[in-house]
Amino acid sequence: MGNTIVKSQLEDVQSFLKKTNNSLEDFLNETTLSTLNTEQEGDADYYKAILSNLRKLLVYSEESAETCLLLLQGDPFQKAPAEKILYKIYHQCIEEFFSPKNDAWTEDSRSAYTGQNSIKFYKQVPERLTHLMKGLEGDFQKMREDLEYYETDYRTKMLQSK
Repeated sequence: MGNTIVKSQLEDVQSFLKKTNNSLEDFLNETTLSTLNTEQEGDADYYKAILSNLRKLLVYSEESAETCLLLLQGDPFQKAPAEKILYKIYHQCIEEFFSPKNDAWTEDSRSAYTGQNSIKFYKQVPERLTHLMKGLEGDFQKMREDLEYYETDYRTKMLQSK
């Protein structure tokens, strides 16, 4: 891919990450374990796992947004590091959203065909948590489609360099 295409992609991703960070930060600043439990009494350990994963996702997204900004401000623009960070964002942010390592929720891949949201919680959760995930999912889905190229391209380059 040309430098301008990669740079444009990096700008789109940085904008997406900033928007995601704002949503996650607003939610986490207003939400505690006790507020979730007050809204809907549930499994405290499960709520802890969900909040923990959201905090981790926020940290990954903030770090990635900062890295994107640094790369975009560089002169001249460096394509190879930009492609590497796009690959990293795909794994740390996008895949973590759809399939968190602590299994706080899961993705129902069949939902893409039915037009429903694909994030499914294992247990009942408060409506505000469901609303947050629904609000984020569309942008994450679009970004996943946009960044899948870097997943396969970067792996191919790594295999060829061995």
